[in-house]
Amino acid sequence: MTVVNTAESGETPSSSSNSRLVALVVAVSFFMQMLDSTIVVTSLPQMASSFGVQPVAMSIGLTVYMLTMAAFIPLSGWLGNRYGARNVFLAAIAIFVVASLFCGLSTTLAEFIAARAVQGFGSALMNPIGRIIVLRNAPKHELINAVALITWPALIAPVIGPVLGSFITTYFSWHWNFFINIPIGLIGLALVWHFVPQQKEEDTGRLDIIGFVLSALGLTLLLAGLESFVHGAITAGPVILLLVAGLVFSAWAIRHFRRSANPLLDLSPFAIPTFAFSTLSAGTASRLAINAMPFLIPLLFQVGFGLDAIATGTYILVYFAGNLAMKSVTTPLLRRFGFRTVLVINGMIAAASIAACAILSPATPDAAIYALLFIAGLSRSMQFTALNTVGFADITPAQRSSASTLSSMLQQLSMVLGVAVAAAVLSLSQHLRGGASLSLADFRWSFVAIGAIGIIASLRFLGLQHNAGVEVSGHSPK
Repeated sequence: MTVVNTAESGETPSSSSNSRLVALVVAVSFFMQMLDSTIVVTSLPQMASSFGVQPVAMSIGLTVYMLTMAAFIPLSGWLGNRYGARNVFLAAIAIFVVASLFCGLSTTLAEFIAARAVQGFGSALMNPIGRIIVLRNAPKHELINAVALITWPALIAPVIGPVLGSFITTYFSWHWNFFINIPIGLIGLALVWHFVPQQKEEDTGRLDIIGFVLSALGLTLLLAGLESFVHGAITAGPVILLLVAGLVFSAWAIRHFRRSANPLLDLSPFAIPTFAFSTLSAGTASRLAINAMPFLIPLLFQVGFGLDAIATGTYILVYFAGNLAMKSVTTPLLRRFGFRTVLVINGMIAAASIAACAILSPATPDAAIYALLFIAGLSRSMQFTALNTVGFADITPAQRSSASTLSSMLQQLSMVLGVAVAAAVLSLSQHLRGGASLSLADFRWSFVAIGAIGIIASLRFLGLQHNAGVEVSGHSPK
């Protein structure tokens, strides 16, 4: 593949200030996308009433969005290379905003489903293309700061989304959970237009249609199986069939990419230890544990403790504060200790804080709960940023597009997998206990299981070299 734009190739990246500005611009769009994924859940009963359907029927809107996004993520890198990352990113934001408008204007379930499908398509392009833009504009010594900026939406949105959604639905209407995307998206479009440089890569070759179909089917079927299991939408047999089919198509896609002369996705990034560790095995397990927390914490306080949404929101805000507080010290800590040490030690702290939630009860003093949630938020933020940064520390300019797409696919999988594993432990504990509903004991087992996965993942990072990602972190191993 011939690169004709020097800045695009990474040979003359933007200045430090420009790279941070570009990352901040991309982060605004990421925030809109990720907030939408979490904010809508709280308004499903009101939407069902407006559409004249049962609340359970609304879950199809969430599923269609997720599956459409999964289907088109593999295509994003090729589109960015063919038509320019900036152009595709602008188109993705525009598609997402227009679809959000029609979601809010929907009067029937069918209209809502169609709008959500279009919204999912825009979302599929936004995340990997946005990351490509940041990678192409950030010098290696600025990569931590740039990645930290585009990571904060993933940390903040799942935490504040349900709280904000409840507030909007209660005091305004469910329509505004979608209309809120319009001003954010318009601001994002203006910022991208003015501050993100035009970058285009030529000679991308013809679209690998077979590779696209196979990878889209693999990821979509896997996520459909996991999502169906979490929500109990179908019985065990079809769930297993979806998962097996997803694995078969995924394996077929990998075989095709390895043999194709011009594959849709270049798998060579997996030969780079830092990328492989941060996206496969240890990285997936670590993200699984971290992504389970936004699912478990609200349930713990509302179902396990019997608290209302307002009291639960107070605890969640403390967790959110921990996520934010770590941002100012992430770069100095990585520079001082390096990626390997941070991923191991901080990963252990994050896992221990998850497991420690098992001892919480309504009798636990608020101060102790606040302290634990704050520590969990701190360590979650650090682990996310370290994982997302070290993964691209050794990626070459020619590999950025495929690496970004592969990373987005695996992160999407780990998000759903985290919820699925947590839900599975909750259900298994309830079944073995013979309870009619979830109890505090079920949550304890789930926190312990997720924490154990986090500990194993953290120890796996010992396989990284001591000097892993030193060009990015600036750490000098002794």
